[in-house]
Amino acid sequence: MTKKFIPAYLLTFVNVLGFSLLMPVLPFVVDSYGAPKWVFGLLITLYSAFQFVGAPILGAMSDNRGRKPILLISQAGTLLSWIIFVIAITLPNYPIFGFALPLWIVALSRILDGITGGNVSVSNAYVSDLTTKKEKSYIFGYIGGIVGIGMIVGPGLGGLTASTSIGYMGTLLTSIVISVLTLFTIFKWLKESHPLEKRTTHQKISIWEVLIIPIRIKRVNPSPLIKVLFSMKFFFSAMMGFYIGTMALFLIDLFDFNVKELGFFMFVIGLFLSFNQAFVSKYFVKKFGAFNTLILGLVFCAVGMFAITTTANIWLFIPCYYILNLGLSLCFPVFNSLISVNANPAKQGEVMGISEAINSFCMACFPVISALIYSSIGSDLYKVLILLPLTALVLAFVGVKKYGKLTFSA
Repeated sequence: MTKKFIPAYLLTFVNVLGFSLLMPVLPFVVDSYGAPKWVFGLLITLYSAFQFVGAPILGAMSDNRGRKPILLISQAGTLLSWIIFVIAITLPNYPIFGFALPLWIVALSRILDGITGGNVSVSNAYVSDLTTKKEKSYIFGYIGGIVGIGMIVGPGLGGLTASTSIGYMGTLLTSIVISVLTLFTIFKWLKESHPLEKRTTHQKISIWEVLIIPIRIKRVNPSPLIKVLFSMKFFFSAMMGFYIGTMALFLIDLFDFNVKELGFFMFVIGLFLSFNQAFVSKYFVKKFGAFNTLILGLVFCAVGMFAITTTANIWLFIPCYYILNLGLSLCFPVFNSLISVNANPAKQGEVMGISEAINSFCMACFPVISALIYSSIGSDLYKVLILLPLTALVLAFVGVKKYGKLTFSA
């Protein structure tokens, strides 16, 4: 693993932590202020919605001003968002428009973190600047793996740090320390990858191109294969949005976990899943190929999503939950590597930006919808959600049949 990519890997991991660290903590924060469950989904949605808007703007700024200054500014914004969160939980529980004042300030911190968390597009551009086509096939695989690990480890770390004597402040202080270290790493070790002679002049970004992904896809005009992968990623990311918006609520309802128990449960599961991400997924890719690994991952997601609704016994639940997260672990690193390898090299940055936009769009829309539906029908939601990975599977096989001569391997 080349040292020059370490700042980008760390930045990717910290961005994911900013999203996932609060997953086991926010339900208890929301409940402590007497707010309904859907507010938890809303706070997750706010982060992703503003990340969705911020990503193309920060990406365009980095084309004009260079990667490093934009990464420094955006990471400083992330650090500021955690400080605002700390301030929020020290404020009195004063009601404003039906919700406690601290919740409004928490929402503000999530918005700021989301905007600055849009630097994932800049981080990907930095990696693209420094890699050959051959290197992209595995470097973006590493980044996908880091995203997966962050989504798995983050909730466990959040729950454990919130279970200390200082409560939620432990999670926030941990986040601040991680952000400071990342900011220092970018300042000290990240070298500018986009020299002056390659920078573009400032271009006005259409708000419609930011908000409506099909317009961006039409402008880039990727190959039919990339369009198939984009469609598959949409349904996978939609499933993730529903999953993230409710899983912590589901575990609390099913096992009556407190924040310490929820954190410990997620942390232990995260250790196993980190192993899957680091070793098992590589074995699958080596033995079956990237595309077949993606197919298997989607199958495991569908089976696991149904299986977790079949038992309230924690010892039976763990292997069911493992099946689901094994599926996630196989899918995360493969999507971006497949898209990167099969994209037109001249449009690499734009194609990867669209890939991230699909994920951000789903995370912006579906967590709050998921929390609202879960409040009405409970775990039956997951029996419906299996349709999403199954739809992605259908699209994959239709794509193979229609574009069989194209390469589905990384």
